[in-house]
Amino acid sequence: MSIKPITEDDLQAYVDNALDAERHLEVAAFLEKNDQAARLINSYQRDAEALRSALAPVAAEAIPSRLNLAHMIEAKRPAPARRFASMAAAAVLILAIGGTGGWLLKGFSMPPNEGVAALVQEASASYNIFSPDTVRPVELRADANVDLKQVASGAIGSAVTIPDLSNAGYRLMGGRVIPTSHGPGFMLMYDDDKGSRLVMFTRRMQVDQDKPMVASTQQDVHGWSWAKNGMGYSLVGSLTPDKLHPIADAVRSQI
Repeated sequence: MSIKPITEDDLQAYVDNALDAERHLEVAAFLEKNDQAARLINSYQRDAEALRSALAPVAAEAIPSRLNLAHMIEAKRPAPARRFASMAAAAVLILAIGGTGGWLLKGFSMPPNEGVAALVQEASASYNIFSPDTVRPVELRADANVDLKQVASGAIGSAVTIPDLSNAGYRLMGGRVIPTSHGPGFMLMYDDDKGSRLVMFTRRMQVDQDKPMVASTQQDVHGWSWAKNGMGYSLVGSLTPDKLHPIADAVRSQI
């Protein structure tokens, strides 16, 4: 019986350990005979492992409240029970504020694994992983006759703009598809003549579908992020926020 041709989907599923045992062996045998495909798979596996390591703190965070089973059950209760529970929660919150001078409200914001907060972490992780790479920081090079806009739009499922940052002194190096727990994202990388690199990260948003531009700092990575019409954008790099801000504005003006 002839073996079905090995496709890109098979290779991706092989990296994700999503093939059945028989197909896994067929792909493994194919890779033993195809050095180019084997090198590509090794690259995918390194990238996947690097992303898993970088995003491990996010995966270890508490489950978002909207997905908490107790809260989902609470939402199914009859209205009187929900009103009583809300009143009780409000009373506890008032007492807590009175006893702590409002300190508890300081951290009352969206969990960092949702919305623009998650987008910032994904963009920063992509920058930390790929910007130091001197061999292959991007999967698809801008000068390799590849339609980055078409690839990015196909991966994300929505039209993607490729910003031109030449007026800011940055040229487009290329990009790559980045898997996230919120769906596929696309990373664009830019560099200048001084060794500075920037990463522009975008993906569809399930939460914070429209959000004004906000600044962020993840260790030594600074950024400006926002969302518009269901798409999230995050520009990150080692530049200080004040120097990065006008470049982020340039990006936003082109989208």
